[in-house]
Amino acid sequence: MTQRICIVPKVHGVGGMVSFLHKFSTGAQAHGVEVANDLTAWPYDALLVIGGTREILPLWRAKQRGARVVQRLDGINWIHRVRPVSFKHSLRAEYGNLLLAFIRNFVADRIVYQSEFSHKLWEARFGLPNKPVSVAHNGVDLRIYSPGGGRIANPPYRLLVVEGSLGGGYESGLGNAVQLAESLTARGWPMEVLVAGEVSPALKAEWAAKSAVLLEWAGLVPQEAVLGLMRSAHLLFSADVHPSCPNSVIEALACGLPVVSFETGSLAELVTPECGFIAPYGSNAWKLEPPDVPALAAGAENVLKDWPKFSAAARKRAESAFGLEMMVDKYLDALLG
Repeated sequence: MTQRICIVPKVHGVGGMVSFLHKFSTGAQAHGVEVANDLTAWPYDALLVIGGTREILPLWRAKQRGARVVQRLDGINWIHRVRPVSFKHSLRAEYGNLLLAFIRNFVADRIVYQSEFSHKLWEARFGLPNKPVSVAHNGVDLRIYSPGGGRIANPPYRLLVVEGSLGGGYESGLGNAVQLAESLTARGWPMEVLVAGEVSPALKAEWAAKSAVLLEWAGLVPQEAVLGLMRSAHLLFSADVHPSCPNSVIEALACGLPVVSFETGSLAELVTPECGFIAPYGSNAWKLEPPDVPALAAGAENVLKDWPKFSAAARKRAESAFGLEMMVDKYLDALLG
């Protein structure tokens, strides 16, 4: 008998949730599992909630009818407690946290965290759930994301930043990237910064006026174009602070692109010393205090000096830990195992 699952909410646009929905749905169907995206499309054997949903009553009804409810959790909204934001933004962030916590504690039968960092973060904030939990890092199609020959061997070297958005309190990530490139340039490694993601015109103008290195703005690029950007770069800088499991990092490793960043969130568990450099933040990252950029630049310089070795190790790391099939199997086991 064919097994059937329902995945909610049905997300659109760009970002990690959309990418996960597409990749997991495709992978589940390749295993012969039917996929629905509507809670009313009964019957189904299990339900995967990507983060949270406001459809609590239909979710509870499906649970009562025998569907196993699995919740996929990443991080907890926190920037609004550190950076000035509107009351509406703050209210939405706190409401989101409470909604996720309610489903986690009272509706879900199992929890799948995106990383050990997320696992520990949720338990520290909302306690131990009385249900099975597991960790499944995001995965990438290793046949598509693979090393290529588009990099220019001569300077300037390219520092790539790939984020959905560098706004809403995350603007400091762009500043850290520029300072890293400037520091590497001063060390004799001429750099340019390529930013893929949504950046406000005001922020672009601000950094273009004061940056000592070339800045290029790719804007929001389709997922299929990210591969070319990664194959053209020499380093990926993960700009997010306390990320749960950034797709850009895993995709970069699969492309043989070494990753450099600060030791926040899940980055140290994703990027091993052989495939990049994760530097101590050097101050309180939870308060978004200025990080230790010189320390990161020193480590990044070592990566550039031995780039082929780090590139090969990055690819091996992706092959051993972040294959798409591995991710799909873990979620299917939580849902149907």
